[in-house]
Amino acid sequence: MDALREAGCEKIFTDRMTGSRLDRPGWEQMMAYLRSGDTLVVTELSRMTRSLLDLLETAKTLQQRRIDWVSLRERIDTASATGRCFLSMMGAIHQMERELRAERAAAGRASARARGKTGGRPRTDAKKLENARILYENSGKTAAEACAVAGVGRRTFFSYLAKHKKAHAGGSERIA
Repeated sequence: MDALREAGCEKIFTDRMTGSRLDRPGWEQMMAYLRSGDTLVVTELSRMTRSLLDLLETAKTLQQRRIDWVSLRERIDTASATGRCFLSMMGAIHQMERELRAERAAAGRASARARGKTGGRPRTDAKKLENARILYENSGKTAAEACAVAGVGRRTFFSYLAKHKKAHAGGSERIA
């Protein structure tokens, strides 16, 4: 925000989601606000889009609407032919970086799987969940209190309760 204000931006639009998503309310508001002759300023290309195709489509749309744009980090200004060329090159580099990160992450997960690691959170002890269920159903304690005593999370507890009820709903219990 500071960099945009320092660059002289009169109106600032923000989104709290990744640039790789297409449904961004702040982006839509900004695109509706922009007029021919305006200059769109972004802090960096990766904040705007992650795909080279999307970047080029956005650049084409802005060019058709006669809107220049500037990327502060990469020092790109599409008002010149050099800036437009540099934009295409930087977009390709950003997409390559994104794909390389995805490849490295996939390789890391495969390596961990080969060593027997599955990732994710450790499973909650079934005994703790059953203790929380018994406490919840047979005492006057709330679910939050039963979870705190048993040392389990509420979401995990409610998921366990639903599975437990489903498993015991089918037939009647015999009491001897």
